[in-house]
Amino acid sequence: MSNVSRRTFLSLAALVAAPSALLVSRSAAAADLPHLDPADPTAKSLGYVPDATKIDVKAAPTFKAGSHCASCQLFGGKAGDAFGPCGIFTGKAVSSNGWCSAYAKKAA
Repeated sequence: MSNVSRRTFLSLAALVAAPSALLVSRSAAAADLPHLDPADPTAKSLGYVPDATKIDVKAAPTFKAGSHCASCQLFGGKAGDAFGPCGIFTGKAVSSNGWCSAYAKKAA
């Protein structure tokens, strides 16, 4: 067994612990985000709807059936989350069942 100083050990332990603490704080922070209001100016300009099954396809010609926020590359929530952060709507949580014109299908 190598001789590791206490200082080196504690430094390495902190490096290992930091990423997991960051992940916990990010998920906790995401849960605290306010839900995006469809009346928000940015949401309106991108045609955001909290329920993609109720979308007006005439008003959203780029919509494809089956598209929703949970399957978008910009959605930062985990599988099964009802709401999650979005790369477009900073500081807000979008519905996993929602949709907007910035939708970009996740790579399989």
